[in-house]
Amino acid sequence: MEKFVEQGYLYDFYGELLTERQQQVYESVVLEDYSLSEVAEDLGISRQGVHDMIKRCNKTLEEYEQKLHLVEKFLNIRAQVKQIRVLAREYHSDEIVNISNEILEEL
Repeated sequence: MEKFVEQGYLYDFYGELLTERQQQVYESVVLEDYSLSEVAEDLGISRQGVHDMIKRCNKTLEEYEQKLHLVEKFLNIRAQVKQIRVLAREYHSDEIVNISNEILEEL
C-alpha cells in the first residue's frame, strides 16, 4: 500500500489516540502537506522537533495497528464486499448489489 494512503488509514483509525498537539502537527505535515519548516515556525519549535514528532506519531500509529489490526480488517472486509458485488452482478442479483453498495458506503 502506498505510504501516504497507509498513513491516512492509520490516522483515520487511531488518530484520536494521539495528543492534541500530535494531531495538530501530524495533520499539518502529513494530511495538509505543510513543510516541516512552516509547521515549526507556526508552533515555535524547531524543524527537527516537528520531524521527530511525525516519526514518533507514525511509530505509535503503527504499533496500534500491530496490536489491533483494525485497518487490516477494514481493508479485508472492503475487498470481500467488492467481490460479493462482482459476483452478484454476474448473477444479475440487483438486491445483493444494492446491499453490498450500502455496506461499502458504511465502511
